[in-house]
Amino acid sequence: MGRVIAVANQKGGVGKTTTAINLASSIAAAEVDTLLVDCDPQSNATSGLGLAKDPARISTYHLLMGDASGEQGLQKTELEQLWIIPAHKNLLGANLELVDGERREFRLRNALAPLRERFKYIVLDCPPALDLLTLNALVASDSILIPMQAEYFALEGVSELLDTIERIRASLNPELSIEGVVLTMFDDRTNLAQQVTAELSRYFGDKLCKTTIPRNVKLAEAPSHGKPVLLYDVRSRGAESYIQLAKEIIGHSTPVQEMPTPAEPAVEEKQVVNAPRWKRWIKERNKLTTINILDR
Repeated sequence: MGRVIAVANQKGGVGKTTTAINLASSIAAAEVDTLLVDCDPQSNATSGLGLAKDPARISTYHLLMGDASGEQGLQKTELEQLWIIPAHKNLLGANLELVDGERREFRLRNALAPLRERFKYIVLDCPPALDLLTLNALVASDSILIPMQAEYFALEGVSELLDTIERIRASLNPELSIEGVVLTMFDDRTNLAQQVTAELSRYFGDKLCKTTIPRNVKLAEAPSHGKPVLLYDVRSRGAESYIQLAKEIIGHSTPVQEMPTPAEPAVEEKQVVNAPRWKRWIKERNKLTTINILDR
C-alpha cells in the first residue's frame, strides 16, 4: 500500500512546490514508483516537470469533479519512475463547484485510492491556502510535510495549519500525522535562523527534519528548464539536500534490521531492508546515463 504525503503550508513562498517536485523526483531516483499530484491552480509543479499547460488534458480538476479516474490522469515525466497528475487554472472553479457537492472533502481520496497499489509514494503539492483543495489533499493523505522558512512570521502561520490538522483528525481523517517540518531557503549563518530552529526543535522535537534546504541558485533555475534539480544539476547543494531529505522520508517508513545476536556473524553496521539505490544523472554523448551515488 502506497504512502500519500501532502506538502502543505498556507503561507506562500516557503518552497512547497520546489519541495514537492524535488522530493518526488529524488524518491523516484531511488527506483521507487512515485506519483506527484498537482493540487494547485497555479500548476507550477506541472510546468516545473516540463509539461505545457493544456486545458484539454485530464487534470486534478477532472478527478475532483468525478469526470476521470486517477489512472486516466497519469502523465509520464523525464524520470523513468516518476509520474504526475497535472493541474490547470480551471482548478480554481473546484472551490466553488464543490461547495454543495456530496462528500466533497473525500473526492481526491477516492480518486487516488486505486493508485495506492501502483505507487509506493504519492506526493501532493497543495495550494498556499487552507481552502477546499487543501482540505481534499489533507483528507487524502497519510501524513503532511510542512516546508517552512526560518522566520518568526512562519512560526505564527504554522499554528493555523496545526489547528486545521487537528480539526481534520477529529472529523475527517483520524490517521493524518505530521511527516515532518523541513526548513527551506535556510541560512545557518544568521542568528534568526538559529533561534527559529531552536524554537521549532523544542516544539516539534524529532518531527523537525534533520535535513535543511539551503538557498541555491540551481534550485531557482531548474523550473524554468522544466526539470527537477536532480536532472538540471545533480552536483548542486540543492540537489544533494533533496536527496538527503528523500532518504530521511523513506527512512521513516523503511524498517531497519535488528543487530545480530552473538551467535550470528557480526556485521559492521545496520542495513536498511530493501535500501534504495541512489543514482546520479549525467549527460554523456547526448544520452541520459546513470552512476551510483555513494551514501554519505
